[in-house]
Amino acid sequence: MRKKTVILVIFAILGGVMGVAYLSRFWHVIGMTSPLVNNILVNILVGAIIFLILGLLFAGLIMRVVNKLEAYLNKQNPMTILFGSLGAIISLALALLISSFLFRVPSFFISTFIPWILMLLFGYLGFRIGTRLSKVRAEEWRKLFQSRSKKASEEESKKVIDKQTEPNFHHYKILDTNILIDGRIYDLAKTGFLEGTLLVPNFVLYELQYIADSSDSIKRVRGRRGLDILNKLQNENIMPIEMYEGDFEDIPEVDSKLIRLAKENGGVIVTNDYNLNKVIQFQNVQVLNINSLANALKPRVIPGENLHVMVVKNGTERQQGVAYLDDGTMVVVEDGKYFINKQLDVVVTSAIQTDAGRMIFAKPVHSSRNIEEDAGGKDQSKKQKRSR
Repeated sequence: MRKKTVILVIFAILGGVMGVAYLSRFWHVIGMTSPLVNNILVNILVGAIIFLILGLLFAGLIMRVVNKLEAYLNKQNPMTILFGSLGAIISLALALLISSFLFRVPSFFISTFIPWILMLLFGYLGFRIGTRLSKVRAEEWRKLFQSRSKKASEEESKKVIDKQTEPNFHHYKILDTNILIDGRIYDLAKTGFLEGTLLVPNFVLYELQYIADSSDSIKRVRGRRGLDILNKLQNENIMPIEMYEGDFEDIPEVDSKLIRLAKENGGVIVTNDYNLNKVIQFQNVQVLNINSLANALKPRVIPGENLHVMVVKNGTERQQGVAYLDDGTMVVVEDGKYFINKQLDVVVTSAIQTDAGRMIFAKPVHSSRNIEEDAGGKDQSKKQKRSR
């Protein structure tokens, strides 16, 4: 209700100003020259009434536009709003300077409507340009104002570096939400095997904050763990890390934003998300999957090797049991359903590698021994019968 009242007051004031400026001409055109009608007070009153009626007709539409504008501004970074406002002010000043020449033209259309159109157009363009400039990183601003000689030398050195590392080197390693929650990126960075700069987009940080503020205790713990890992990476200076301030407002999903960002800056997405890994493969974007790295570093298990495991649940097939190694590898044990929650020595029969990880098939050691013992006992009984 307050918004509607403010809108009506603004319309009334605007109507009064327009009435003083233009109603006297209107009275002369229609031949109304009486001082009782053609005076400042009547012009202000008539103009305010006309614009109040227009305000009542369009108040609902204006309020919806204002609400959408407020929602848009609330989602923006303060720097975006600041740069956008500065751009709009500069553009409006430029439009006013141009309009000062148009005000002198005797034509009503040129002296009135054209300046309004210029101000609206310049104000919008200035705001859009300002918001775009706010998304330029500090490093790019610094390069913009560097001396030519220094810039030329840096470009020359950059060319040499690019020529040596162009085929396989990607400067930015873009971190997604899952890899920060997982936490292994911190240990991997400490080993020194990653090179370049870690890049954390703002929309990933916002998603982490949303998860950390969740009412679900499990999600809340996961979100806070991701924020802790990010703080450790920043504070310990293990390797260079930057924040990407920009956003892709036309893309709602975080995964799609990551792919778009990787395409624009030629970076590599670091993740442990199996589904995101599959999607990225169709987008011509390189990905570093931590799970693939972990699987590649797992020790190889060969058939005939003995393992000591504990069967924890039934398998999908009849009489199978399932156990897990310390690194999470699944071991499918034949006849394992009879040994649930028991420690068991098994012998590996085969192993397969899938996209989800390695799977090992095994059978209890004593089962093979029983078969050998049974076979040996049968042969011995046959010999005794023959001797008789």
